[in-house]
Amino acid sequence: MQTDITKLAANTIRILAAEGVQKANSGHPGMPMGMADVAVILYSEFLIHNPDEPKWANRDRFVLSAGHGSMLLYSLLHISGYAVTIEDLKSFRQWGSRTPGHPEYGHLPGVETTTGPLGQGFANGIGMAIAAKMTASRFNNDKHQLLGSHYIYGIVSDGDLMEGISHEAASIAGHLKLGNIIYFYDDNSITIEGKTGLTFTDDTSKRFEAYGWQTLETDAYNHVGIRKAIKAAQNEKEKPTLIITKSHIGFGSPHKVDTSEVHGSPLGKDELIETKKNLGFPLDKEFYIPAEVKELFGSRKFFLISEFNDWKKEFELWRKENPDKSELYEKYMNGWLPENLFDELLNAAGKESNATRTLSSKVIQKIGELVPNFVGGSADLAPSTNTYMKAFSAIAPGKFEGRNFHFGIREHAMGAIVNGIILYGGFKAFGSTFLVFSDYMRPSIRLASLMKLPAIYIFTHDSIFLGEDGPTHQPIEHLAVLRAIPNVTVIRPADSLETAAAWTYALQHKDGPITLILTRQKIEIIEHSTGFDPKESIKGGYIVSREKGKTIDLIIAASGSEVPVAISAQKILQEKISVRVVSIPSKEIFEKQSEKYRNSIVPSNVPIAVVEAASMTGWGDLFRSKFLPIGMNGFGASAPYETLAEKFGFTGVQVADKIKTWLEETE
Repeated sequence: MQTDITKLAANTIRILAAEGVQKANSGHPGMPMGMADVAVILYSEFLIHNPDEPKWANRDRFVLSAGHGSMLLYSLLHISGYAVTIEDLKSFRQWGSRTPGHPEYGHLPGVETTTGPLGQGFANGIGMAIAAKMTASRFNNDKHQLLGSHYIYGIVSDGDLMEGISHEAASIAGHLKLGNIIYFYDDNSITIEGKTGLTFTDDTSKRFEAYGWQTLETDAYNHVGIRKAIKAAQNEKEKPTLIITKSHIGFGSPHKVDTSEVHGSPLGKDELIETKKNLGFPLDKEFYIPAEVKELFGSRKFFLISEFNDWKKEFELWRKENPDKSELYEKYMNGWLPENLFDELLNAAGKESNATRTLSSKVIQKIGELVPNFVGGSADLAPSTNTYMKAFSAIAPGKFEGRNFHFGIREHAMGAIVNGIILYGGFKAFGSTFLVFSDYMRPSIRLASLMKLPAIYIFTHDSIFLGEDGPTHQPIEHLAVLRAIPNVTVIRPADSLETAAAWTYALQHKDGPITLILTRQKIEIIEHSTGFDPKESIKGGYIVSREKGKTIDLIIAASGSEVPVAISAQKILQEKISVRVVSIPSKEIFEKQSEKYRNSIVPSNVPIAVVEAASMTGWGDLFRSKFLPIGMNGFGASAPYETLAEKFGFTGVQVADKIKTWLEETE
């Protein structure tokens, strides 16, 4: 009887998904139809969650990495009792609906991450699994296993497994022995262009076994086999599990099953009618859910609420018995920061002349001391990015109490894993590499921006001035590219003050990723005038060296290592004209300030020259006055950074000469 009801529930999902896609005249019905049995068994028998408390800390997470099959997830959430209505299903992919074409974090309860770009959800889930292990290591004890003691489930597709990010993420998951990961591979042998055999003949089972995963196989419609596979996966404590489920895309459709046509197009009205006939569903009803299916999931919800209530009682007991840990847990979950954070970080940074990556390292050590949920690491570059927290251990297999990560040379996975850790909740997390390799992380950065995740990405070796490694490692367009991503805040500090300010802003920011852009080479000390308020540096743009007298003939603006160059040029030009120097560590933060403040720093009627050893794309959009960009128009070269500064025109004398010529030509 259970199997009959399960099959009916799976067929209900198939029809709901097909109808939603058909009504929208857009979408991907094939995957939901193919994997409905697996998904129904998972949600109705195994997944521990609470539709009435979707943010329950110890819930299982479900990640639909194959995000094109979003109607599968939306339908599951509706019948499971989440605040997802039939109207939500009917408005799939429409303006203003809560059911976009691919799942988006924050639109619906029960959607754990934004997926669609293939491989990202796969790696996000691994970040969640790591975060669960870290949470368990910090707060559980022999008597109470209340936090992090759950599973990360997911459905992944052929496309997920083809994308390079899945290789990186699967490798680190196997290395860390993440036995709390259970992924279903929708092995349907179909992609948009045809059979997967056109390009994909990997032995997936052997590949994942080589990564250190447990691999299991079952037919996607064998209910006994699916249950056995899930139980076997749950019993494996030291290996992540990939359950290879051989499926038929568009299962239930009489004529389009096992074809690429059903992957990304509606069934069509006639085929939808034939599918309903084939599955025994009434033709005169749309978005129909049989009473038996409602009862099945209603009973499951009742059980889950009971489980949650039992957990809550035990959690309250744990809190009473462990007041210190309880207080710490609240700090984790509430994003606690010390009130005097900026002052602490400013003192830690000191006042010496140094590379901003070195100054940042000093700040990071202090953050590690002050902020208990601060974690992060590097893509095998910690000695260069200076991001290792020396007072703390590193995450390793079976050892998740640490604060440092060794991500290995896996920038793609690092970005998505950091996102997954933040999505899990409770942690402030960062990843680091050279700025030029931010290219490898752009999909993750973009998704963090879309989800408004406060991820922190530390990018060092920020310009041609990294020197002898040459143009392969010297970023040119990367600042402009990062600034072009909506909701990303780029901060390029110039000294210890700005580095402390940058970190303060990054830790306090809640609505989008922060990228900290740091130098390899030392930067000269910037002397601030008496009475200068250090907090001005948190505003994204401020005056570092004032003009002579009451009038301003010219403004020189710069970021990072070019600020001292601007000051040097000012001293030369100041003999004849009145020049103000403005540091703009962050265009995004500066643009958020009031118009009155911005005009007080950069008056709109004063000519301005901007100095930045990078592509100047975007700077002209910030200012309304006569504008001279002094930047890079091509790639760098291999040489000591002092030589590069001279050859590419970034000395004070050269900048002053360019400005003089420009002013003369534009008079």
